[in-house]
Amino acid sequence: MNKIIVVGAVAGGATVASQIRRLDQESEIIVFEKDRDMSFANCALPYYLGNVVASRDQILEATPESFYDAKQIVVKPYHEVTSINDTSQTITVYDYTQDKTFEERYDTLILSPGCSANTLNLNSDMTFTLRNMEDTDAIEDFIEANQVKKALVIGAGYIGLEIIDNLYERGIAPTLVHRSTHLNKLMDEDMNQPIIDEIEKRHIDYRLNEQVSKVIGNEVHFKSGKVEDYDLIIEGIGVKPNSAFIESSNVILDDKGYVPVNDQFQTNIPNIYALGDIITSHYRHVDLNAHIPLAWGAHRGASIIAEQLAGDPSIQFKGYLGSNIVKFFDYTFASVGVSPQELSNFDYETVEAKQGEHAGYYPGNTKLHLRIHFDKTNRRILRAAAVGKKGADKRIDVLSMAMMHKLTIDELTEFEVAYAPPYSRPKDIINMIGYKARNK
Repeated sequence: MNKIIVVGAVAGGATVASQIRRLDQESEIIVFEKDRDMSFANCALPYYLGNVVASRDQILEATPESFYDAKQIVVKPYHEVTSINDTSQTITVYDYTQDKTFEERYDTLILSPGCSANTLNLNSDMTFTLRNMEDTDAIEDFIEANQVKKALVIGAGYIGLEIIDNLYERGIAPTLVHRSTHLNKLMDEDMNQPIIDEIEKRHIDYRLNEQVSKVIGNEVHFKSGKVEDYDLIIEGIGVKPNSAFIESSNVILDDKGYVPVNDQFQTNIPNIYALGDIITSHYRHVDLNAHIPLAWGAHRGASIIAEQLAGDPSIQFKGYLGSNIVKFFDYTFASVGVSPQELSNFDYETVEAKQGEHAGYYPGNTKLHLRIHFDKTNRRILRAAAVGKKGADKRIDVLSMAMMHKLTIDELTEFEVAYAPPYSRPKDIINMIGYKARNK
């Protein structure tokens, strides 16, 4: 009997195990998870803290017991894989529940250990990160036990922005601190102004080009010299790959500790696969490596690995487009394609438009800002970004499909919009981008 070991039981790991079982009823499948919970909705965590998601049960999609009953897959929480011996095809596992170490043999090994939150190591009991359900429960318990009224959020990436939004809506006064002036680095810098506008409209305190130096009790000391009291600190300052245990093997890691994979999600060791936040792959629309730690890629990887193991090598990964989106109060910020920092790899031109999201005479019309960067040589779209109160998601999804099929900027004039006054304009903002590009 084939024995498949999966490392990590959150989005990628739980999904790949489930997909394998759908196609393979015979193999033994064991999933090791170093933390307490499996298969939880990571993206829901800020919204649970903000009381938008009312029930904790809505976030936890499965338990080891329910997973086994439904799929005959063994999931072992609090079991951390500490090393890999790809020569003997064994892993070393530490069982936190019994304080013991053991070896487990595998025929196929699938790595989905994810990433851990970076931390400033402030050595404070009121400082937290938000990566899993244990973090969420700890923050929720702390808020309730200490009647938190004032919180400091460090970092202005997606997690930081979502936490600011949800704490505010919950009635907790947040302060945002960010070490630079560039918020939300997945977005073109000048398109982030609505973030500041939304913060100032609600009289939320924010500090750019500021950092925390130390925390003493409830006193937070900043590098500027300011000292202020807070009830809670949440850090959202990026992540690092959980790949230390992989270093014991012959699996190749890149210089940042991520695992490069091929179009089958194989590592350089044929019977070791990887997926989720831990991997690097490539873009679909341009010849460039890509690290896209988002949910879609994990679920796509799970499906492809399952198909490979079931004997269909024809199903392969065609690459990322990098679609991403975040809600911040009344605005949506979305983009697809290479990052703003990666545009320097190309000879590109930029075209943009600002117009009403739907017909101007229909009530509730709001402005939408759309910007597209395209390759000067072949005129294909490299990146698109949209900001607005409504309609940003729709346009980015359309442009993602356009990029998937390698359409040029000029072909956007042919986009046939589903037009009615409440939804769009007869000449959509995507069409306008195509017409404007004719002069570029």
